[in-house]
Parts: sequence; C-alpha cells; structure tokens
Amino acid sequence: MWRGGVRTRSLLERLRGGASLGARRRRGTAACERALQHEVGERIHGFTVSQVTDIPELSLTAVKLSHDSTGAKYLHLAREDTNNLFRFFTYGSFPLEQHLRQIHEEALSKFEKIKPNTAVPTQKPWDKPREFQITCGPDALAADSSKQTTVGVGFLLPDITDTFEAFTLNLLSSLLISGPNSPFYKALIESGLGTDFSPDVGYNGSTREAYFSVGLQGVAEQDVQAVRDIIDGTIEEVLQKGFEDDQIEALLHKIEIQMKHQSVSFGLTLTSYIAPCWNHDGDPVDLLKLGSQVARFRQCLRENPGFLQEKVKQYFKNNPHKLTLSMKPDDKYFEKQTQKETEKLKQKIDSLSPKDKKQIYEKGLELQTQQSKAQDTSCLPALKVSDIEPTIPLTHLEVALAAGETPVQYCAQPTNGVVYFRAFCSLHTLPEELRPYVPLFCSVLTKLGCGLLDYRQQAQQIELKTGGMAASPHVIPDGTHLDVYEQGVLFSSFCLDRNLPDMMHLWSEIFHSPCFEEEEYFRVLVTMCAQELSNGVPDSGHLYAMVRAGRTLTPAGDLQETFSGMDQVKLMKRMVGMSDVRQVLRKLPHITKHVLNRDNMRCSVNATPQQMSLAEKEVEKFVRNVGRSKAEWKPGHLSVVEKPAPSGSSGSTHISGPRVLRKLITDPTFKPHQMKTHFLLPFPVNHVGECVRTAPYTDPDHASLKVLARLMTAKFLHTEIREKGGAYGAGARLGRDGMFTFYSYRDPHSTETLQSFAKAVDWAKAGRFTQQDIDEAKLSVFASVDAPVPPSDRGLEHFLYGVSDELKQVHRERLFAVSHDSLVAVSDKYLSVGRGTRGLALLGPENAKIAKDPSWIVR
Repeated sequence: MWRGGVRTRSLLERLRGGASLGARRRRGTAACERALQHEVGERIHGFTVSQVTDIPELSLTAVKLSHDSTGAKYLHLAREDTNNLFRFFTYGSFPLEQHLRQIHEEALSKFEKIKPNTAVPTQKPWDKPREFQITCGPDALAADSSKQTTVGVGFLLPDITDTFEAFTLNLLSSLLISGPNSPFYKALIESGLGTDFSPDVGYNGSTREAYFSVGLQGVAEQDVQAVRDIIDGTIEEVLQKGFEDDQIEALLHKIEIQMKHQSVSFGLTLTSYIAPCWNHDGDPVDLLKLGSQVARFRQCLRENPGFLQEKVKQYFKNNPHKLTLSMKPDDKYFEKQTQKETEKLKQKIDSLSPKDKKQIYEKGLELQTQQSKAQDTSCLPALKVSDIEPTIPLTHLEVALAAGETPVQYCAQPTNGVVYFRAFCSLHTLPEELRPYVPLFCSVLTKLGCGLLDYRQQAQQIELKTGGMAASPHVIPDGTHLDVYEQGVLFSSFCLDRNLPDMMHLWSEIFHSPCFEEEEYFRVLVTMCAQELSNGVPDSGHLYAMVRAGRTLTPAGDLQETFSGMDQVKLMKRMVGMSDVRQVLRKLPHITKHVLNRDNMRCSVNATPQQMSLAEKEVEKFVRNVGRSKAEWKPGHLSVVEKPAPSGSSGSTHISGPRVLRKLITDPTFKPHQMKTHFLLPFPVNHVGECVRTAPYTDPDHASLKVLARLMTAKFLHTEIREKGGAYGAGARLGRDGMFTFYSYRDPHSTETLQSFAKAVDWAKAGRFTQQDIDEAKLSVFASVDAPVPPSDRGLEHFLYGVSDELKQVHRERLFAVSHDSLVAVSDKYLSVGRGTRGLALLGPENAKIAKDPSWIVR
C-alpha cells in the first residue's frame, strides 16, 4: 500500500503516529486494556471473536471478529485516541460492544450468508518484456518544449498478501530511489537527461500483485533509449555493490521515528494502509506487526549479507514481466480527444429512437427539478450546535530568552519521545529584488551541503539523525489590519530525543556555513523544483487562481503571488532555460545575510516535560552559534511595525515569560485595486477564482463571513456549479487574511461561473436560507476550528500568528452568535458589487468572451 517513490506517499509517511519499535512496556490505556479482555471464541451481539493481538509498536490492540450469520469479517483496533473511526473497520477509544450491536441489529441481521465471487485472479506472467507508447497533451509550462517525453519501466512483483515480502520490497524500493544517495537518483536524476522521476515511481501495493516502476519525465525523445540503458545498468550496479550499511540504518531509523510521530488522522491512515491486503484476503493484523517485520528483516541481513541483492536479481534483473511505457506530447492531442468524443456522442445520438430522445429529455428536466429542490435531511443523524463545547482547553506555554535576547516558546506535550523544533526568521530587511528567489532558497538550503558535509553526506546525516529538516517561506497576515503582515522563513525539524544534539548541530552548520558551491547539483534541484511546480498547476489550478485573484487586494497578497503563485511557476521555468545558473546561485548568499541570523529570530520547542531541560540547553547552544545580522535595513516605501504577541503580562493566563516582538510590514503607498487575469493554458477545463477584500481575524464580522462561506458552499455554489454546471468542485472560503474567495475546480464553464458567484451573493443578501442551514454551516466551521491538533503542533498559532487561546475563545463566541441577520448584513456590506474591492483570475483555454473584454489581462 505504501509507495516508496519521491512524489508518492511511503509506508513511513502513512504510519505516522505509533509508539517505538519493539515490545516495550505499554503505557496504561483503558481502550487497549478493555480490548485485551476479549477472548477467542467469545460471542458479542452476533459476532464471534477470532483473534486478539497486542501490537505495542503502534500502541494498539487488534480484535478480529466474524459475523455468525453472514460470515462478514470485522476488525477493531483499540487505541487511546478520541478521533474515532468506524469503514466494518473501527478504530479508537470507544467501547466495541455498542457498535457491534448496532451493526448487527440495524444491518447484518437483515441478510443471509452468500458466497461472493470477488477473488481477483493473478496476472498471467509474461514470458518476455513488453513495450508500449502513448501520447498526451503538451505542457505549456515546460521549460524546454523539445523535452516533454516521459519514460518508465515497471516490474510485476509478488502478491501483497505475503506481508514480509511486501515489507522487504517496500524497503528495497526506498533504498533504490529515495534521496541523493540512492542508486536511481544518482544515475537518473543527476544524469541531466530529464527533469524529475516519472509519476508513480517506486513500490505500489494497491493491487493484488504489487509493482515497482522507475523512470524519468522531461526527456528528449531521442534520449529514451539512454534512459532505458541507465535503468538496466543501475540494476547491474546494485547487484555488484549492494547498499551501504548507513543507508539501511537511515531507512530503519525513519520507520522508527515516523511511528513515534503522532498524527491526528492515524485511524484513517491505518484504514488505507491495510485495505488492499485485507480486500485480497490477506491478514491485516500481520501487516501491522511492523516491529516483528523489522526484526525479521535485520535477521535476514545478518544471516545473508547478499539478501537484498538476491531480491534485485529475482524481481528486476531476471523478471520477464517487465513493461517499458513511453509517453510523448502531441500538439493535436486535445483536438483528437474532442473529435473522438464528438464522434462517439454522435453515434450514440444517431442510435436513439425518437422515443429514447424524448425519454432522455424528460429525465433531464426531472433531474433539473430535483437539483433545485431542497433536500429533506431530517432522517440523517446530526449534531446540534448546542452539542459543541462552548470553550476551548488552554495550551500552556512558557517563553524564555536564549542567549539573553532570542525568544523561545516551550510547550510541554506527550510527544512520545520526539522533540519538535522550529525557528522563524523575519525577512523584513530583504531587498525587494531578492523576494522572488526566497522559495528556491528555502528549497535548496538543506540539500546543498553545509560545513564539512557535501550534499550526499548531509542527506545521509539528516536521515540518520532526524525525521526531516525543512525551510519554507511564510506570509503571515496581521489579525487586526488587512494591510499589515509579517514575512519570513520557517525552519522546522523533529528527531528522537537521543538525537537532539545531532539535529541542533546540523542546524548550526546550516545557519553558520551553508554551501552554495555545488553548481551542477543546484541545476538538478532547480529543474526538479520547476517540474514539480509545473505538474501541480493542472491539479491545483484553483489554488493558483485564488492566489492570483488576491494579488492586488493587499500587500500580503502581492507577496503571496510572488512566493507561491503563477509568477513563481514562470520564474522557475525561466531559470531552467538559463544556460548559466550561476547568476541565480550568487543571489542565495545575499538572502542568507538577511535570514540566517539571530537578530530577527524566534524559536519554539514541543517535547515531553522530561526532555525540556536538554532541549533548553541545546537551543541555547544553537542560538549562541548563530551569527548577528550583517544586512542593513533600507526601508524604501515599506515601514516596519513592532507588535508584541500576547503574553502573561498582557492578560493571557496560559502564557508565561517575556513578550515576543514581531516585526510586521506595512506599505503606506499601497492602494487595493481590481485586476482580472486570464492565464491561457491548454487545458480542456477552467480553474476560476474571485477574491473580495473583507474583514481581518479580530473584526467581529470575520466570524459571520466564515459561516457565510460555508453556507454559500453547501447551499448554493455546490448545487449551481458542481451539480448543474458539471465542475469537479466549487465553493467559497474565508482566509485568515480576510480574503473572501469564490472558486471552481476543473470547470467546463468560466464566465458563467463568475455569474454564479454573483448570484450566490444575491441569494445570501436576500436571506434565502433557514436556521437549519445556518446551524449546518456552523457545525461545518466548528469541525475545522475544533479539528484535533497533534502534540507536535500545539501552541503553533501563538508562535506563528500571535494568536492566544483567549483570542480564539473570543472568535469562538462570535461564531456561536452568528445569526440570520448578521449573515445578510455582511453579504451586503462586503460582497455587493461596488462595496468590496475584488480581483478575478482564470486558468484555462482560450475564451472568446474574455478576449473581447478589455478589462481582462490575458497572459
């Protein structure tokens, strides 16, 4: 089920949230203790217990049952987690018996046992490799139009119900392709023949028989054979050399730390992890025994040092069930697809009798009538707003000064032996001309080497000692004023408590001695970044449209477009086309002077109380090793405003220690104005965004606007644009920055959708919604507001945004108080034409109406 590829989610990413490996003594949990009391053969409300298994590495107990009269299989995973889940698969801390009774009485007791023929036959093995070629549409965002071919080689692997073999091949896949020390990364990515790995690279266990694929995208057609030769040659090299011990240890360390890292969606993750194996009659409980799988894997390596090479030989070198698939662009691809669809539709219409056509027409009218009717949801179980907790629990934070001046927020949490470290460095001194290069700077900072470590050694140390080290640009809106914001870089990492000194030493080396000298590898990273952005536009076009629509409404919106909008996509495309990337590489040390210093830095640590003294010592050492700023502040047209975050001295009862000063940016010359932008892209559908400038987080109207967005989405926009208009998705949302955004995703319409946005405003202003509609919207909002927060992220809103629990409580009370009148009022006050400044953006094909409208900018 796990995919070990670079762009796919691996087992390590899926199984975040358990205890450490090995049969260690379990912390007392009522849920697990209750489950352990069940016995094999015990009958519970029409079910019989067939297995009870303790799985300490995931801090859970598995109970397998079967339904007596139907034979249906059932699995319960008991774990001390209140974020319960219940897909004949239940997870969490609730009592099992009550759910079994309800399932038996309301569902299964009404059925009899059958013999479903659902077994999936095995694939007939091939006696020799095969090849296949397909075409696709051209990529308008590709840096080099002559390099748009993708080639991949796939190998059929064994049945996924052999859990240890599947586990071994998962690990082998990661060793082969993950990171700059892996053989295929070295041979393919660093060859310069392509831009990135091909899609779906790595191990895939979602079908009965798994497969492994590897290849490249962004390849010139004449280089396809060279890529195939490299793949074959790399397999031969692995057979000869095997893998270094540190590579294997780094991978096993990653499994350990990811299992200790606690996520809020662990039950859902387990469901998707075990589903394929269980669907094909594999043992889901055996699949979860990762501790024993790792122990057995280590034993195999001890007994046979060539264990992994033998697997490579068996499944890759000597496997005739091998497919080489290549895909190249065709300039007329979309025209041909449209022609095929038109011809197919004509054939179907021509085959219809007048009676058939009349029936279809009448059915269409009936569907339209049904879509316009209000649905009766009274039969569905539902929460009431009165069921929502009126108050939030307080998260206790302590702020201390490292090296006498750098604020560090400490949050003691049950982090399961993992330490989470973050540092935020302000960018307020950064010259405007360097802003566009900050995302690239963040992307490559932890990948080019540091101190005495080259980029391969650095990658190895990060994998051996941490769960990952990352830097990302942030634009943080002020909660009280739309035209004030904070800009900076967030550095984040986590590690096992025993590795905290090593992790902080790595950060010290990165801050003190980052390496920007690996020109060839820098070009590789630039190419990969550009390809990743390009690939994301078709799938996330609505997000790009939303960011672009807000560009001219606030200063923060303009910077957001620079960091993560279409401007950034096009900048990266230009970089890939440069013959000499040194002019870009030379900009990065200049950014370093403004970012990697302690003058404008604040830090945070989440760890258990027992780990705090070590954490404080290591953070103190790190801060003292970080240099002072060497950059001068040249204000230009921007102004800096110092704003203290809430603290004990300002009335926040859950925060102790000195106040944190945040350096915010404001632009006195900025004036919001409307802009309409159409990005011409060869898509068969559109992505539409419309942004309106409304109210900041602390404004009383913000709560009403937030509920209004959910109300519009569920009761108007989904019906009009998704159900009637045929878009994949549509809705409205209110950001923390006060931007009220309408959007549609993969939409066959464009200007018609913009008209639907306007109709949604008229609908809201007329108050055409009921109290039940309002309550449902509030419940939807509270589902987001009250979403579980993992121990690693508690206190993060105060650290980043300066939002205390008291401020969140005020906002909560305003959400409860939202009324029919307030919703109508904010609809008219902010969303009426001519009231709020708005921006529009569209990503999609040529549009005759927009082309004739001079108010649109076409790019």
